[in-house]
Amino acid sequence: MDPQLDPMKDDLPLMANTSYMLVKHYVLDLDVDFKSKVIEGSIVLFFETGSQHKKTSSTGRECCQSEFDQSHKMRASEPCHVPVTNVSACSSKMEYNGFTVSGEGEEDTSDENGNHSNSEQASGISSSEDCCDRENHGNQDFVLVLDCCDLSVLKVEEVDVAAVSGIEQFTRPAKLTDVSKELGNLRNHIVHELVALPAKRWEEQLCCFTHCSQAPGCGELPFATGPWSLEIRKPGIGTPADFPHAIRIWYKTNPGGRSVAWTTDQSGRPCVYTMGSPINNRALFPCQEPPIALSTWQASVRAAADFVVLMSGENSAEPVQLPEDILSWYYYVSMPMPASTFTIAVGCWQEVKQQSFTAAIPTNTEFSLPSVQADFSWHEVMCGHVGYPCRFQNPAVSWEAVIPHRVFSPCCLVELCEERLLPLIPQCLSAAFSTLGTHPFSRLDVLIVPSNFSSLGMASPHIIFLSQSVLPGGSHLCGTRLCHEIAHAWFGLAIGARDWTEEWISEGFATFLEDVFWARAQQQLSHEEVKGQQELKALLRWRRLRDEVQNSEEELQVLRPNKESTGELSESGASVVKYGLKAEKIFMQVHYLKGYFLLRSLARTAGEASFLLSLRKFVRKFHGQLVLSQDFLCMLLEDIPKQKKSGLTVESIFQNWLDTSGIPKLLPDQLVLLLESLLEEKTLCPRTLQCLERTYQLREQDAEVRHRWCELVIKHKYVPGYGDVERFLREDQAMGVYLYGELMVNEDAKQQELAHKCFASAQEHMDVSSAKVVAEMLF
Repeated sequence: MDPQLDPMKDDLPLMANTSYMLVKHYVLDLDVDFKSKVIEGSIVLFFETGSQHKKTSSTGRECCQSEFDQSHKMRASEPCHVPVTNVSACSSKMEYNGFTVSGEGEEDTSDENGNHSNSEQASGISSSEDCCDRENHGNQDFVLVLDCCDLSVLKVEEVDVAAVSGIEQFTRPAKLTDVSKELGNLRNHIVHELVALPAKRWEEQLCCFTHCSQAPGCGELPFATGPWSLEIRKPGIGTPADFPHAIRIWYKTNPGGRSVAWTTDQSGRPCVYTMGSPINNRALFPCQEPPIALSTWQASVRAAADFVVLMSGENSAEPVQLPEDILSWYYYVSMPMPASTFTIAVGCWQEVKQQSFTAAIPTNTEFSLPSVQADFSWHEVMCGHVGYPCRFQNPAVSWEAVIPHRVFSPCCLVELCEERLLPLIPQCLSAAFSTLGTHPFSRLDVLIVPSNFSSLGMASPHIIFLSQSVLPGGSHLCGTRLCHEIAHAWFGLAIGARDWTEEWISEGFATFLEDVFWARAQQQLSHEEVKGQQELKALLRWRRLRDEVQNSEEELQVLRPNKESTGELSESGASVVKYGLKAEKIFMQVHYLKGYFLLRSLARTAGEASFLLSLRKFVRKFHGQLVLSQDFLCMLLEDIPKQKKSGLTVESIFQNWLDTSGIPKLLPDQLVLLLESLLEEKTLCPRTLQCLERTYQLREQDAEVRHRWCELVIKHKYVPGYGDVERFLREDQAMGVYLYGELMVNEDAKQQELAHKCFASAQEHMDVSSAKVVAEMLF
């Protein structure tokens, strides 16, 4: 993989060698400085050995993923000091269940800057020759590769987790069978036991991570930074199993880093937030970006007392007052998620206080699914994900239609948010619950972000960003966008794509469910009104998709660009996101719209109620996991036999929808629906009609489709299509009577002439009754 990929034109590289070492937990300890526009501090990463470690030889020949080539900047670690974390979940004395941080048993050689080292490991390296000298030594060091960009890495060190008093519960002799008593292996054993704790002990595990992250360093590790990566080694260590499993990285962001935006809010006050960058969070903290690297995290973030820190965390943080008018905010998540979903926003946000409101589950029986009580029957099915405190296994939240939520905004928008946004949240949450069941996340913050935000919304665990553009002009745009982002809690977050090129799994589902949620949130609408609303939305989306297909590169229109290689990784775990850095791709909606039309097509074939029930079952089975397109399609085709009877197969869906550019080939019933929707349009230009005929080869379709096409030709006086009308009236007399009336009612001389011509030609052979009806229309 070329580390010098053009950041404006090429694929997005995911450099982390996750097959050898996998991050299981991050502990961030950061300070936000608005004067310098820098976020600075440390991050501690806890690893487990990856799936490929058994393939490594004793010399680690297959492990080294880099030679620290000459283009990288090699250096010894630089000293850096950041104040000790104040974690609100633990006492200030760092005591919890007998734990205290201690250097006892190992000489503390910390310098005046607070940096730690010992005789076990000398810090720094003298030259690149020391890194991977294969010729002289016949072996090489294992190199840990992390995704990193636009960061100034100051120092990397191994963390001495064995120095935490009370950690003995993870080092009992019975657990040390076949484990070397050498101190480095003991530390790795402690981390292994810690990350392997069962889900029911998550609170204890979180506190242990906190204490271990506060432990002293026990040797600096040489590192190199490249355009896309941070590479770390420990001299003499050739395998992932022996590499330190807890490391601390001291770093600071760059003011121009591409993961966060430093700007001002609508009230003119400074703020910084993660804005959904194409490079994700690698310019915010060193991490493993591949989706397979599911991890938990906790973060302590300090900022001046004027600022509020919001973050993707399952707790509603209460700030802790520190000296010098500083507040510390602490958040955590216990559900493993990709590092790309980590979100932070620091600004002078004001909470929009919620009025007393009780949300009711929509009762529109036309759209209702089986009762939410059906959830209880699924509790007996074991979850398929790794262990974590899962809400789907908690009967206490099975009836929670509206999860706790808060709204924040700049002070100048508080009144508008109170009027427009607050009342919608309970309705939309309740509508989502009635459709898919248990909310995957325990709470929700909604933030109105600055006007430079390039999207209408963005969903992350426990927090949604909305653009100010959704607020004015009634509730429709605000409600539909809110429904879209809420849908991502299930599709995009609780269930993620194993290959990021399959964006449709997130965006297509959210676009489809947006309509379902919004219909249920508007309890006063009748079935006919909802159907009309959705048909109009489908028409507008089709026209948008058509325009995008006509004006974009074909390669960007494919929903599964890697085709049969989708989901495949290199031996190290590194990969690329195809076209991930193409600037125009950020603004394309093809993954939203083609995905939406695929799901709409499947729903029409299966019936909406059956299809939505299958979605709920899919959520039950795959929440907390990464999926590929075939996981959903195979389950759907098995769950709804009607789909198979219609001739649908996974292969045909790949061929017609996911692996090709352009607008998919539609089934006859779908074409009829599309043409009927277009008949409701007052005007369609000749170019649109020409494109429609060529795209779907309407002259070659069955009589039902051609009948609608002729209606369009007549309504919009599309002269090039008059020959199609004439042929239909001559060859399809069983269905053509109605068209005579259409030709006459427009009072267009050419169309009336066409009607008389066709009738004169066919009258002699027409059914008597039909001829009489047509004659009455014409004369």
